[in-house]
Amino acid sequence: MDIFVSGYGVISAIGNNVHETLQSLLDERSGIKKGTQPHTQRFMVGEVPFSNEELSATFNLKTPGSRTTLLGMVAAKEAFHGHDFFSEVRTGLISGTSVGGMDVSEQEYRRFLVDGVCDLNRFSHHSSGTSTEEIAKELGHFEFVNTISTACSSAANAIMMGARMIRKGTLDRVIVGGTDSLTSFTISGFRSLMIFDEEWCRPFDASRKGLNLGEGAGYLVLESEHSLRKTHKKPLAKLTGWSNASDAFHQTASSPEGHGAVLSMSKALKVSGLTADKIDYINAHGTATPNNDLTESVAFKTVFETKVPPFSSTKAYTGHTLAACGGIEAVISILSINESVLFPNLNHTDCIAETGLLPIKRCRQNSDVTHVMSNSFGFGGNNSTLVFSKI
Repeated sequence: MDIFVSGYGVISAIGNNVHETLQSLLDERSGIKKGTQPHTQRFMVGEVPFSNEELSATFNLKTPGSRTTLLGMVAAKEAFHGHDFFSEVRTGLISGTSVGGMDVSEQEYRRFLVDGVCDLNRFSHHSSGTSTEEIAKELGHFEFVNTISTACSSAANAIMMGARMIRKGTLDRVIVGGTDSLTSFTISGFRSLMIFDEEWCRPFDASRKGLNLGEGAGYLVLESEHSLRKTHKKPLAKLTGWSNASDAFHQTASSPEGHGAVLSMSKALKVSGLTADKIDYINAHGTATPNNDLTESVAFKTVFETKVPPFSSTKAYTGHTLAACGGIEAVISILSINESVLFPNLNHTDCIAETGLLPIKRCRQNSDVTHVMSNSFGFGGNNSTLVFSKI
């Protein structure tokens, strides 16, 4: 059974929608800069330039929620724009997040430390699952609502789960993706792991030191052929392959051989029915951490041998948006297919010595892009790979 993508939506530091995102990518314009909020202003981050109040007003959001929720609503509403609910089309929502409503909890805790009082009702937003419920309330009625939290592979796993539920016949159409916001906890956590770069990150570069965090959301609408006949939507692309594999090497680091990444990419190719030489572009996980970029490069050479396809990480544009990155980069992958362009890996100077692989360094327009692979690798060795294909 074919799985079609009939809608997409995105918000991040490089754009408030799909059109703005594409323009920033083509202009090679990063959104990473010094933050503006108390918890971000000392650091290079990919910040969405709206307060929570501005997000609600600008994008006409009716449902209150955490920043993670509001970002998710913006992208999910864009993805679902022009779609309607039909009694014959069973529709679900699956959203990935790792931060959840942590930003709200932090605010209330600070208030308690200063004033000795807080609104306990505000903590009801903290749970990861609450963000999905609030997004669902904003969009409409769904037969199925679920949340996935597998660190940085969350959105990719949400997309994968949606595809599997359509194939199983449980649902006909699913909004899938992920959302996360910047918080003090996540910034402090990555700094404590010593994988946070206080300069502009450099994915796949020999001098890379670590990541820049970002925030945002990205969602797709997946539909079966049955659903398309009812909704009359024109598909943008197909989701042809997916896989999740475990690399139980370390709590935060992947194995030197990239075992989980190799399994994830290989199995996704098998599901897609494609051979490795058919992949035209890889949107890499590419966090700019010493461990990830080396092991992902090693995995590329294992899976693709001497013919590694053109690849790049777009995290030097958006920052690492944690659970949202798989959704944002799924949108970017589909843009690559439909706009016939390969997006560059910003800030790259020298190859990683151990592998010698050179990412795309400038936009390559008028490229023949039929099949794109997108990687999302999370803490705990949770590795996910998606394959998107031209209609």
